Amino acid sequence: MNIHFSKEEKEVVGAVKYLPAVSIILPFEPVMSLKSELEHRLKIMQGKVESELMAAYPAEKAMPVIVKLKNLVKGLNFNTRKKALALFVSPIVEKVFYLDIPVNEKIVIDDSFEIRDLVYSKKQVIQYLVLQLSAEASRLYLGNCSSFVLIKSNVPENMHAYDRDLPERTANFSDPGEQKEISLDRFLRHLDQGLTHILRAYPLPVFVMGPEKVIGHFKKITKNGKSLVQSVHGNYLHATEPEIRQALAPYLVEWQAIKERACLMQLEKAKGEDKLEYGIRQVWRAAARKNGRLLVVEKDFMVAARQGPHGDDISKEDFTTNNAFYIKDAVDDVMEKVLAAGGDIEFVSDGALKDYGHIALVRFY
Repeated sequence: MNIHFSKEEKEVVGAVKYLPAVSIILPFEPVMSLKSELEHRLKIMQGKVESELMAAYPAEKAMPVIVKLKNLVKGLNFNTRKKALALFVSPIVEKVFYLDIPVNEKIVIDDSFEIRDLVYSKKQVIQYLVLQLSAEASRLYLGNCSSFVLIKSNVPENMHAYDRDLPERTANFSDPGEQKEISLDRFLRHLDQGLTHILRAYPLPVFVMGPEKVIGHFKKITKNGKSLVQSVHGNYLHATEPEIRQALAPYLVEWQAIKERACLMQLEKAKGEDKLEYGIRQVWRAAARKNGRLLVVEKDFMVAARQGPHGDDISKEDFTTNNAFYIKDAVDDVMEKVLAAGGDIEFVSDGALKDYGHIALVRFY
């Protein structure tokens, strides 16, 4: 997070190095937890910060930050429905973020605030969809590390529901194999329409399990191919949960690669729907207008820049500039804007977004 100063503050910046800086990141779900429990956890973390600051800095430097932190905690909103909390405090800055991302508890005492540190604290939530297919029926599950939840939709789970809807001329075909093929085709098309609606609510990677022939037929007609990350061949429609987990286990080992692939598929889909911005200037502009649902950025991508007069535009700046007030890392500022507007952030490996200028943003609308 880059610090922007008023005219008066600019006159004194540089004469003093503003240490220390404190970052506190923790799960924070007041709706799910007792307020007294959250207050107790915050009190413990405050105590840790105070002890470390007093041990590392003279009292005249430590106490202003300690006081600011106490005041920040006193003013927290315990009515929020967010999942996490991030506090940033220094002698000249105090900020609070209420976040929709799950995080691990963390305290950082450093001379800078980096939104990257906050996003790195995000828990790796392994969550995916499992679509079970056969020539007769289908099921769709929401899966994670601990459970499988059957997702109900308006699409019939059994193919025979479509036999009744066949046109009379088709129903009188003497070739039962051809009739079955038509029924399967209609069944899978309706199933795919249901999957489209589910993916709007759960934009997750999809594992397809079933006979190779049925999966092949489904892949030819689906409009959700960008979300299908892996096919697992076999008859799993009546498999138990442990059997399904065992079949998926080899593919979940490389979860980060699966997640990265799913992110790239989301970007491609958003581009087709004209909901994608890419390249630092376009992404900055959309983020400044609070129109960022998902930011995807290469892990080590950084851009020094200078902000335009209206705040919604930037231009690249040389790292060797003599201007002390340039934006050290515009990517970090974009992350701050996206999180503050209720969006999410995912990192991918360096080079994965070379066709998108190393950074891309899926808009809300």
